[in-house]
Amino acid sequence: MSVTAAATVSLDKPLRELAALQSFVLDHPRLFVLTGAGCSTASGIPDYRDAGGAWKRKPPVTIQAFRDSALTRARYWARSFVGWPYFGHVQANTAHHALTALQTQGRIARLLTQNVDRLHQKAGSREVIDLHGRLDEVICLSCGLREAREAYQQTLIERNPDWLGLSADYAPDGDADLDELDFSTFGVPDCPRCGGLIKPDVVFFGENVPKSRVDEAMSALVAADALLVVGSSLMVYSGYRFAVAAARHGLPIAAINLGVTRADSLLSLKAVAACDLVLPMLSALLSS
Repeated sequence: MSVTAAATVSLDKPLRELAALQSFVLDHPRLFVLTGAGCSTASGIPDYRDAGGAWKRKPPVTIQAFRDSALTRARYWARSFVGWPYFGHVQANTAHHALTALQTQGRIARLLTQNVDRLHQKAGSREVIDLHGRLDEVICLSCGLREAREAYQQTLIERNPDWLGLSADYAPDGDADLDELDFSTFGVPDCPRCGGLIKPDVVFFGENVPKSRVDEAMSALVAADALLVVGSSLMVYSGYRFAVAAARHGLPIAAINLGVTRADSLLSLKAVAACDLVLPMLSALLSS
């Protein structure tokens, strides 16, 4: 087979998928877009699951363990302490910027993200619903006091100067893979106002997404023409429920994802492709 023929074969399926996505967007001018971890991997944030939908690492800490165990909280904050300097300065990639461009073109009615990295906002997207919260803020579980994560990092530094300089592989939740350390020596500052427990303002496993947030997203979904899933396996019910609701309301569903999704049987279109590659091409096609 010649080089030219091989290139044609290798590009045929992606080009057909791109054309199908273009038609999907044109046929449904008010999209509800749901994004997941695959949208941020090109920014250097690891994702949670492999192409088959299985966990790549141990599941994140549960809210019950975080509340009940001082050692669990110390382990969580030690890992976050090491990971934050990297995570807090991660930049949006071409997938985020392409979605911003599609929103600017008037093609996205609402954007809902399962990510807690705020990269859609960094790219300029407006009125984003952060389904699982935001990692750039912390909150007191007792009095509700909020503080910037960067400010809390400085408090952690003051309490734990001996932990500075540690390095490790970065994990999906903005923390780092630290093992075989004595986490009991890591000091976790309590709320300066009431002495309560401080946690990142994100939804932990075992914790419910605030009802008002779900209701806002559902209202936007049913007012849209179709659902576009970007970079999410939808294995977690908090995201999957929007695909179920879309199907129940007769809304077509398309997905851009490298692996399986929990909603594969509900999809009318699936592009097996990297978000940071296909979305910029899609945005460019639709802007011409």
